[in-house]
Amino acid sequence: MGNDVNTERLQRLIDKGSHLDGAYVTLDQLLALRFLPAPLQLRTKSARIVGHRAGSKLSKLKGRGVDLAEVRAYQPGDDIRSIDWRVTARMNKPHTKIFREERERPTLIVVDQTQNMFFGSKVRLKSVAVADFAARIAWQTLEASDRVGGLVVGNEEARLHKPYRTTKAVARLLNDIADLNQSLSRETSTEVTLHDAMLRVRRLARSNYRVFVISDFAGSLDSWTDHLQQLAKHNQVTAVHVFDPIELELPPSDHYLVTDGSERLQFYTGDQSLRSRYREQFEKRAAQLAQACQHDSMRYLSMATDMTDIDSVQWL
Repeated sequence: MGNDVNTERLQRLIDKGSHLDGAYVTLDQLLALRFLPAPLQLRTKSARIVGHRAGSKLSKLKGRGVDLAEVRAYQPGDDIRSIDWRVTARMNKPHTKIFREERERPTLIVVDQTQNMFFGSKVRLKSVAVADFAARIAWQTLEASDRVGGLVVGNEEARLHKPYRTTKAVARLLNDIADLNQSLSRETSTEVTLHDAMLRVRRLARSNYRVFVISDFAGSLDSWTDHLQQLAKHNQVTAVHVFDPIELELPPSDHYLVTDGSERLQFYTGDQSLRSRYREQFEKRAAQLAQACQHDSMRYLSMATDMTDIDSVQWL
């Protein structure tokens, strides 16, 4: 019976283009993303994982493992079991194999479900896109036999999940994502600050974590930059910048009336100067965020809410 339900969930996602849309997400939808085919690169890497505590990424530490890093001249203290006899015979000097160990790298996913994400003009709200991306990362991480945890930041609270390598742990994380997503509405206001939430992430991710921060990165860019760069000192950080198309480009030329529930604003989008300044402002901020991620331990991804071709994205 359970397999039939899973098959139906998967088929509905495939029929819709394998992405979540609309204003809200449910736990069932996030759980169903588990059954989408993993990217080929991830399946190949997962097949190479061995050992009880092995991870999917290669560390910089050299030792006995599954991947050959180099062959060099034998040095006193080297393990004689690693001697490369073919190279030794060819060079007439003893040479040894040096392997690169696979080490576990826990993953933390910071999921922004605050009021600013409750916005969208095409396909889905930013909050739904963030939930979609977070679930895919969680399932891919578990498939790679790494531990998964995260911090889900809502309007009134932030829920922390320490990383574990179990389906139940991922389900608990996704349940909180769906719960805080469904609590969003026009009437709610933000009480929890992302600054405080990021401090909690920094205290947990002390070293060798893989950290994904999925947000629109609204607010102080200096604060975001500081948190991301502090995390990157000892971890691998990916900033996933989620935006709505209307934040990049104003709608077609016409008169528009918009409201946030308390104030109204009327404007005309046929002014080309206004359109240019609007686009430049967004591009400038995005470029500044991308520049802040120019680091060996960081990367920047920009994802629009109407991006539907995401099945082949390899997050890890």
